[in-house]
This record gives sequence, C-alpha cells and structure tokens, in this order.
Amino acid sequence: MRRAVLLVVHTGRQHNLRTAEKVAGQLIDAGLLVRVLDEEAPEIEAHCFSEVVTADTEAADGTELVFALGGDGTILRAAELARMAGVPVFGVNLGRVGFLAGADSDDLDDAVGAVVRGVYHVEERMTIDVTAWLDGEVLARTWALNEASVEKSSRERILDVVVEVDEHPVSAFGCDGVLCSTPTGSTAYAFSAGGPVVWPEVQALVVLPSNAHALFARPLVVARDSLVALEVDQHGHEAVLCCDGQRHFDLPPGVRIEVTAGGTPVRLVRLYDTPFTDRLVRKFELPVQGWRGPSAE
Repeated sequence: MRRAVLLVVHTGRQHNLRTAEKVAGQLIDAGLLVRVLDEEAPEIEAHCFSEVVTADTEAADGTELVFALGGDGTILRAAELARMAGVPVFGVNLGRVGFLAGADSDDLDDAVGAVVRGVYHVEERMTIDVTAWLDGEVLARTWALNEASVEKSSRERILDVVVEVDEHPVSAFGCDGVLCSTPTGSTAYAFSAGGPVVWPEVQALVVLPSNAHALFARPLVVARDSLVALEVDQHGHEAVLCCDGQRHFDLPPGVRIEVTAGGTPVRLVRLYDTPFTDRLVRKFELPVQGWRGPSAE
C-alpha cells in the first residue's frame, strides 16, 4: 500500500503556499501520496498533490500523519483531523511562537526528510472532553487539546458562574470567563491570562478565572481524574463555549459545563527530542544569563 500524508496549510500567505508546494514536491518525489483538503486545494498548484479530500472525520484515514504548515491555529486544525484518524500531526512553524510545532521553518528540509524516512519522535498529549448540559439534556459535546473557555457573550455584561471540582463547589463570582486548560494549553491562551506553565508530563487540569470580581480568583491546578464543572447563573446571561479557538457553541443561562480528561490523546511529532524546558526558553526568549549549571560531584 502506498504511503500517504495529509497536508494542511495556512493558505492566507503566499509564502506558505510556496512552502507547501515545495514540501509536496519533495514528498511526491520520494514516492509518497500527498492528500490535501478541498478548501485549500484551489490555492495550491494541482501537480503538488495526489488527491483531494473533504475536511471531515475521514480526511486523514489511511495516512501516516498530518503535516501542518503554519502557526498554532493551523496545527490545532490539523490535530482535529489527525486525532479522529489516530495518526500523529507534524507541525512546521511558519507563524510566530508556534509552541505546538515539531520543527521550525529553518528545519523544513530535515522535517520532510524525517517523514520520508519515517524517523521522528512522537509525544502523546492529554486532551479534555467537554459536555454542556441543561435540564438533563446535552447541548454540546466536544473536546480540546489546549483549552476550553466559557465566556460572556456580550462585552458589556458579566458572566456569573460557580466553579465546582469533584462535585464540590469551590467559588462563585462574576467574571469575563473561565478557562479549563491542559498542560499543553498552559503556554497558550491560559498563559496570556496569567496561568501557570505546566510541563507536558504533568497530568493535571488548570482552571483559570478571567477578570473575576472576587477576592479568591486564583488559578487552580487539579488532578487529571478530577471532574471540573462550571455552572452559569440561571438568572444571568448567555455564554459562549470555545474549544481551541476552533469550535464555538452558544449557551443559554443555567447551563452546566463539565470538563474531564479526554479519552483520546493527540499525538504530536517532534523532529528532535528536545526537553520542554529548552523549548520554553527558546520560544519565549527567556533570559538565562548567569546560569552555572548543576554542581559537579
């Protein structure tokens, strides 16, 4: 059976398109079948792909991996397709921070070579499953790799919520929203909102209020097997559930959102087996001057 790769591209930039065509050509020359999404195919030269598929649950079926060219948003989009097919996603950063990427643009040729040879590192990343309930009925059932956010639907309003952990209430407050993040997502939206950085090996969930009107509104780090629930005031306002910036759901007052560790992880490809600490320092350009290293025995 011929080896196949699904190529997912941020098509909004000409540089990305030219890069995608270069990558596709290298993969095809190496004997691989290159598959692209129907919504992206018109932007890519026809000789650069072997087949076109719909961006649905079967888009990555039968492939070895999903190769994503772009920033974290593109990689998150690719991760949804890869997760459904049970294959890894290999992101090459053509954006800014690109924390989810397994390689940077300078390493593009090496990344393609690794795919051709089938030699690369794969990390399993924890996900979360999210369910919204109202009066015993499911309104939405979804998942996230980075985070699920429950936010107010209108800028001028306050969202009144109660945070619950393992069927016990923790705190009630008015806020702009609440984030439930994975360790992977701790360097994304949650980081910008003032949450802690959690190493990927730590199996935990982060609960982070956003602009809460309360004395106690600190980030919470709870166990992987905890059940986190957010209850929106039934006499309050509508809310919006957003997962990874990709999947959005309008929610009515009185809704209950439950978040648990996901049953299906996302597999991320790394070109090099670089420690997370080194990636953190490099991506955020953290100052490490004066570091002397471990003491010699």
